[in-house]
Amino acid sequence: MHETSTTLSPFDIAAILVVASAFLGWLNHHFIKLPHVIGLTVMGALGAIGLMVADAFIPGIILDDWVAGLLEQMDFTDTLLQGMLSFLLFAGALHVDLDRLRVAWLPVLLLSTVGVVISTLLIGAASWGLGLLLGLPITPIWYFVFGALISPTDPVSVLGVLKEENVPASLQSAVAGESLFNDGVGIVVFVILLGAAVTGNDFSLAEGARLFAIEAGGGVLVGLVFGFIGYRALASMDEYTLEVLITLAIVMGGYALCTQLHISGPLAMAVAGLLIGNHGVTYAMSDVTRDYLIKFWELVDELLNSVLFLLIGLELIALAPGTDAAIFGLAAIVITLAARAIAVGSATKIIPAARLDNKGAGRVLWWGGLRGGISIALALSLPAGPTRDLLLAATFAAVLFSVLVQRATLGKLIESLKAEHAPAVEEESSPSAH
Repeated sequence: MHETSTTLSPFDIAAILVVASAFLGWLNHHFIKLPHVIGLTVMGALGAIGLMVADAFIPGIILDDWVAGLLEQMDFTDTLLQGMLSFLLFAGALHVDLDRLRVAWLPVLLLSTVGVVISTLLIGAASWGLGLLLGLPITPIWYFVFGALISPTDPVSVLGVLKEENVPASLQSAVAGESLFNDGVGIVVFVILLGAAVTGNDFSLAEGARLFAIEAGGGVLVGLVFGFIGYRALASMDEYTLEVLITLAIVMGGYALCTQLHISGPLAMAVAGLLIGNHGVTYAMSDVTRDYLIKFWELVDELLNSVLFLLIGLELIALAPGTDAAIFGLAAIVITLAARAIAVGSATKIIPAARLDNKGAGRVLWWGGLRGGISIALALSLPAGPTRDLLLAATFAAVLFSVLVQRATLGKLIESLKAEHAPAVEEESSPSAH
């Protein structure tokens, strides 16, 4: 079909993605000078727009065909993206402080479970209503699939802002903990809804709850086992190269086992990452090993997020979104923000013990609930077709807004809260986070 696509091996494709990500990162560092995540998003968006303009107006250029041929080579669902999710969640879990997390464990638990379900339902229902207004020929359950994939939040870039603003470590840990677990829970909900959408089977809450218990419970159990085995292995030696290799084995071996058992690999790796990032880092590693391990996984996280943002840019070139997709994408921004506000309010105010007493914490959790690589990865894993194209455009719009607008203005929100003397964002004198 596409001559270019038949000549590219998996290594060729990986090389193109990594080289393009590095080049865009270099351009941003030297010329645009935005924070890396924002800069990469801007460069990817501008690159996609520029290539679409060139494709439309320069005779003889068929970039959309070439990119479509390139993307046809990638089996997102079964290989690249499923594995990437586990790597991303393990890398994120390494930075979550369990001691800090225990202080706010109930709001974090409710935000990452009840909050995700509420957000999924609200986004799904609102998107369904919008789809009816636009006359989109989409089966209703796909709107709830979109709700599940866009509900998880990404703590990577927002944590940088919180640290720059000297926000208390307790709030930083709450943001990181919620993001980590709502990623795992959101992925399980997504997989269950996607299975029902693809097969066309009637979806029941009882069956969904049963599948959720099996997938999530099995994932947590495997994560605990692999995390403990990894911790014991790390504690038995002081050889940083081998210890980094052991963490890779935990992620890849643990995920492969979860795939065979049909349970949640990403959730398992989030739990394993928590164990390694706390007990492993504190009790089983020398300072040299700790430094190498953390930096290695930061690089992995950065590389995978870079590739994901580039991939969705390439997808947009191949899709050339139309008017309906543009309207749906813009509406998705408003819908996701409203659903996030309601989910945060519901999860932290209904049960008295889960209330965030500190003034300002709710607003930081709402506006700091950025969407990122996880949502992009899930959207790219959808089966090909018009529905996928529409949901990809909506995902890109919501992620782009959260990274460019929410992330860029979060610091100003925190400064305004400090001016109001909100306890949630005032500096606290406490032991330093691990």
